[in-house]
Amino acid sequence: MLRRLAPLVLLALAACGSVVPDGRAPTRPVAQATPRAFAPSPDTRVCLGELGARNASFTPLPDRYFGAGCANVGTVSLTGLQGDDARFQVTNLGPVSCPLADTLAAWARFGVDRAAREVLGSPLVRIETMGSYSCRTVAGSSRLSAHATAQAVDVSAFILADGRRVSVLGDWSEGSFDEQRFLRTVHASACKRFGTILGPGYNAAHRDHFHLEATGSGFCR
Repeated sequence: MLRRLAPLVLLALAACGSVVPDGRAPTRPVAQATPRAFAPSPDTRVCLGELGARNASFTPLPDRYFGAGCANVGTVSLTGLQGDDARFQVTNLGPVSCPLADTLAAWARFGVDRAAREVLGSPLVRIETMGSYSCRTVAGSSRLSAHATAQAVDVSAFILADGRRVSVLGDWSEGSFDEQRFLRTVHASACKRFGTILGPGYNAAHRDHFHLEATGSGFCR
């Protein structure tokens, strides 16, 4: 688990990649993964340094190529993030690209934790996800999903220090006034940081999560 990476450690790490808007679709069958040696680019070293500076808990992962266009390149295993006053967990998260992890860390602290304190009166302790990497296509098309290159994460719920669980499925439309306000606040905050953001307002496939991609053209629904 790495929190702050020294320059010499950064030289041993790997590269980061790109995105496409997504829906949810069956996983593609793929060939056995082929690992590649670390060969970090200057941009990757900068990205990993920034993620370490955020005091995130993460481990760099080797590049892996699965065939059919699916790959994990420049990814990390991200398990913990830093808030203003305390740390919180991220659960059920597979490999994520370095830029996605860095954007997620900033959004979690400045967009989610602060909104939880302001709107709901309790700090964040955990973000629940429905995963990140999955070798699959965009629903209804043959185009690869951003999940196929670990460029997207699906966030489903937020756990607060007072024990409350605020979920996209249960509280986007049916929650209390403050719970709905909180979810819309963090969704709006995500739209300022991520490149592609899809939620319940986009279609029924996203009724239970926020789909977040680090890069893209600023598509937000």
